[in-house]
Amino acid sequence: MKTIFNGEKDTRLFKNVIGETIADILKNDSDAVYLDADLMNCVSTGKLPAETDRAIDCGIAEANMIGVAAGLAASGFKPIVHTFGPFASRRVFDQVFLSAGYAKNDIAVIGTDPGVTAAYNGGTHMPFEDVGLYRTLPGAVIVDITDSVMCEDILRQFKDMKGVKYMRVGRKAAHKMYEPGTHFEIGKGNVLREGKDVTIIASGIMVGEAMLAAETLAKEGVEATVIDMFTIKPLDEKLVIEYAKKTGAVVTAENHNKFGGLTSAVAECLSMNCPTPLDYVAVEDEFGEVGPQDYLQKRFGLTADHIVEKVKAVVKRK
Repeated sequence: MKTIFNGEKDTRLFKNVIGETIADILKNDSDAVYLDADLMNCVSTGKLPAETDRAIDCGIAEANMIGVAAGLAASGFKPIVHTFGPFASRRVFDQVFLSAGYAKNDIAVIGTDPGVTAAYNGGTHMPFEDVGLYRTLPGAVIVDITDSVMCEDILRQFKDMKGVKYMRVGRKAAHKMYEPGTHFEIGKGNVLREGKDVTIIASGIMVGEAMLAAETLAKEGVEATVIDMFTIKPLDEKLVIEYAKKTGAVVTAENHNKFGGLTSAVAECLSMNCPTPLDYVAVEDEFGEVGPQDYLQKRFGLTADHIVEKVKAVVKRK
């Protein structure tokens, strides 16, 4: 694994990566099938129904789409399902829980524009609770995507994995983080930067913010380890404990609600295995709102500056 972070945004949009990857998967695996809820043009898959009978627009009927996907899985197919994050989580949760999870039907669910990346689609389309919901599903895998390289690799892995898989990913661009061709081990966190004073555990769009924060902190004499905890479930507890012991302080950074998300997962791990001063940068007990992403990140406290502030506070508690 090679990190190529330099503070710049990626030139590849997530929506294009998703579209290109799904098209290639359908071309090369006759068992793969793609289902969407009237949002194909939002992830660059709008041309697929004209090219293959294994790309199905289920319309604005997300719960039904999950039932169709579960039925296809039970028949031996490998369904990949896409819709916006709130509809891929809270709207379909009962169907995912029963028809996929409980019935042991293997499906991959892509929830796009999670958290503040929903931007102008507003509070109704801004899921902060999606990770918390999927964490309650026995055996589910949750990956919060960091960059375009990870997006492609994880999507290809999800196609063949057993169980329910939930991919949380924006549609625009995030910070460049990984060298093209990088392979990611699901269930393992990636240490992007080593430091002795504090550990910042981040996921999704907050990984780039964590790296920017670490650079600022280094100028002030605070050396931070940064871990990309892209797999929120199953959490890499061994790595969390290892760096909690090494640095003696932990700050989590996530683009979702602190209740049930990455912060909760890390807190549960530390409280039971290695009590450590812990703070967080995450959405509080709030609903979303309309606005550009940069405004929303400031509004909900999801910036590098907020991470720096929390790191300084938690280091004092060591």
